[in-house]
Amino acid sequence: MAVIKIDNSKTVEKIKPMHAVGQAPIGGLGKNFFHHFHYLNEAGVPVSRLHDVGGPYGSNRFVDIPNIFRNFDADENDPASYDFTFTDALIAALKEAGVEPYYRLGITIENQAAIKAYNTKPPKDFHKWARICEHIVAHYNEGWADGFFYDIKYWEIWNEPDGDTEIRGYPQMWHASAEQYFELYDITSRHLKSRFPSIKIGGYAACGIQAAFFNNAEREQYPLQVDWLNFFYKFIEYLKAKKPPIDFFSWHGYQLPQKMIQRAEWISDRLKESGYGDIEIHLNEWNPAPDTRCTGSHGANVAAMMLGMQNTDVDMCMFYDARLQGSVYAGLFHPMTLTPTQAYYALVAFNELYKLGEQTALECGEKELYAVSATNGERNAVVVSNISGKPQELIFEGIDLSNARYHVIDDQRLLSWSPEVKTLNNNSVLLIEY
Repeated sequence: MAVIKIDNSKTVEKIKPMHAVGQAPIGGLGKNFFHHFHYLNEAGVPVSRLHDVGGPYGSNRFVDIPNIFRNFDADENDPASYDFTFTDALIAALKEAGVEPYYRLGITIENQAAIKAYNTKPPKDFHKWARICEHIVAHYNEGWADGFFYDIKYWEIWNEPDGDTEIRGYPQMWHASAEQYFELYDITSRHLKSRFPSIKIGGYAACGIQAAFFNNAEREQYPLQVDWLNFFYKFIEYLKAKKPPIDFFSWHGYQLPQKMIQRAEWISDRLKESGYGDIEIHLNEWNPAPDTRCTGSHGANVAAMMLGMQNTDVDMCMFYDARLQGSVYAGLFHPMTLTPTQAYYALVAFNELYKLGEQTALECGEKELYAVSATNGERNAVVVSNISGKPQELIFEGIDLSNARYHVIDDQRLLSWSPEVKTLNNNSVLLIEY
């Protein structure tokens, strides 16, 4: 029996945007290219991170610096040196769907880099690269080069530069040293912050810090992950020594909720110890057990992650990702029918909390049963995800559910209406509105 105590008279904090996503679901022909964006709107997805957009090499058209500024030797002050066409269309479609872009300045991962890498070497002139980034920000926020006034807030410098080391032997993202990335970050963050003081700049989209929890045998078995962790320590030391601007720290992980929450707490503690406890923390790539997509298990783990992260210092989470096809990580839409999956409806359920706004006091002592409640002062909701491995009899205390509406996500149901739910099966999600 799981007793869940809720006190809607006590607010905890704002419900945070835990249901943001990675690249948006582009696909189709002609005017249907952005057809699936209405699903983002209907799920209330607040933010989409623009990384790996359009497939390998950013489809040679989207977002990436080499796609927008195609000849590095060209004049960075000349609008004719830039090709914004497809990225303009993408961001306009996101805005129309009510989704804020989160712009990654850099390149798309080159998964076949073991054969040949094209864009993974660092820019040959870091200062010029920073000026190119300046003009991209100016295009979208200040109208430069027939641009826009979108006021895009978040600008991330590169992605996973820690992932490419001599241990791996081939450069998927950053074919250079850690110190060279730190220099690029330093130069670019200072330049952009001086030019656009209101934007938020950060990085470095860390591969992961799982080695912080390894024993000695695991450290020997997984040297690549140890290298990732050492990169993190070096980055923190660089920040402390050189003090470049940083408004957010971004990181990635693909483990189940309990481990990911443990890692989120570890990162928060390290940032606080280093004097950076006031910056935002973004988990901007995550997807628990992606090979279980299109199942109740996946939906329940996705919901549990969002609910669990709400109670950490993480400020925003971005599910990786919302693409339509082509990857096991594309977990929001069925790869054949392109219809929404259980994971998509987990985002919809979380959005019901997000719309209400205020998290309220909730106690639940059952391990692997995740729950968050919210209110707007008039209406209330609670979302519960059961990944405990067994059915859970639910007893709610402190609230009146006599007129409540129940909705369930499991192997058969996609946030479907249900009669009163007294027992929540394993790998199921329950939304109660009352």
